[in-house]
Amino acid sequence: MSFCLAVKKMAEGDLNIHYHDTEYGFPIHSDNELFGRLLLEINQAGLSWNTILNKAKNFRKAYSNFDINKVAAYQQSDIDRLLSDSGIIRNKLKVNAAIHNAKVIQELQAEHGSFENWLDQYIGWSKDDWIKLFKSKFKFTGGEITNEFLLSTSYLRGAHDEDCPIYQKIMKSEPKWSKIS
Repeated sequence: MSFCLAVKKMAEGDLNIHYHDTEYGFPIHSDNELFGRLLLEINQAGLSWNTILNKAKNFRKAYSNFDINKVAAYQQSDIDRLLSDSGIIRNKLKVNAAIHNAKVIQELQAEHGSFENWLDQYIGWSKDDWIKLFKSKFKFTGGEITNEFLLSTSYLRGAHDEDCPIYQKIMKSEPKWSKIS
């Protein structure tokens, strides 16, 4: 079942409805917010998206408002703090991946001007090619994590069905995938 169909069956006030209607599939232009979305997708692995949405504010606070430079500079004391924070997912592999990935993004920013610029150069790639690219650069980015990150940030088509009311809003926001020549 598509996310759009699933949302129609959700109770009013469900966090998924707000996420579906205002975030999922819309372009993100802030490197810190792109990093934040990647961090959330990585933390979702093995869990429900509801768990992540319910903890999203806690993640933002725990990970310095998703500030790439701050997270890249985290030391053991920060790792210990994160692993003891019951408001987020306390998984050592995921915490270490966040710090590693922040450092990788810093390198991409230095080389390409921004994380967004680096991503933009691969618009039009197949999902499989994106997955190989992400696996070669980042930690904890398997097929599903990479796919959801790319769908949710508009790099891959398919976040919304064409008959979904949000689809037209997505199109007005000029999703990245629509720029394929």
